[in-house]
Amino acid sequence: MNQIWKEKIETDVQSNKVVVYMRGTPNQPRCGFSARVIRVFSELNIPFKSEDMDSDPELWKTLSAINNWPTAPQIYINGEFVGGCDIVTEMYRSGDLQKELGLA
Repeated sequence: MNQIWKEKIETDVQSNKVVVYMRGTPNQPRCGFSARVIRVFSELNIPFKSEDMDSDPELWKTLSAINNWPTAPQIYINGEFVGGCDIVTEMYRSGDLQKELGLA
């Protein structure tokens, strides 16, 4: 596990309400799952920090080691790892995401 990335992830997660580790950027997602998550947060008008997991192979390896989650995107809310696209999408549909974000 890359210690520099581990420390940056910890800082980002503690400093931002929502962090999305994704493939690509919010303006140019490189996978449909990342695009779907960005669409959810955009519809809710929730600011989020994003990081391109493709920017450095060590970032992807470090996230996978920390979360034991091999796919993108990986989403943190309120300092906690939530999961990926399917979990966030289901939370959104059920209203749990809005509650978690303090919108409901």
